[in-house]
Amino acid sequence: MSKIAVVPGSFDPITNGHLDIIERAAKVFTEVRVAVMNNSSKNPLFTVEERIELIREVTAKFGNVQVESSSGLLMDYAHKVGASAIVRGLRAVSDFEYEMQITSMNRMLDESIETFFVMTNNQYSFLSSSIVKEVAQYGGDISALVPPVVQHALNDKFNKK
Repeated sequence: MSKIAVVPGSFDPITNGHLDIIERAAKVFTEVRVAVMNNSSKNPLFTVEERIELIREVTAKFGNVQVESSSGLLMDYAHKVGASAIVRGLRAVSDFEYEMQITSMNRMLDESIETFFVMTNNQYSFLSSSIVKEVAQYGGDISALVPPVVQHALNDKFNKK
């Protein structure tokens, strides 16, 4: 039986931490849908289209990962694609409170879709897209934090070579 999982996020930009969670989900689920959520409360550096293209490029090696965008409720998207699970990464205890609130709301919207929390690899426990963007903006070395194509895209955004 096919099991579809959704890995949602803003991915502005995708980091090695995100990629680790996606890869691990791809090993467990038949199909993984990476949902680039268009969050109106955030001011992204990359357009939705740019984020989708970067994610597609770095996840092409996984044969069961698809990348799309969604601007509505995550649970509506999960229904649309026939998902039975949501996969969320946790970096630290501080993530848990926020994720618990979101998961509780999602469960109220549809208790048939289960949420799985995946602990990040320890080497990425501090990593966030915001930190990566800040370091890249000031010319710091982000090569261990993001795939090369993402590093290049960030350098282009900040006019660094």
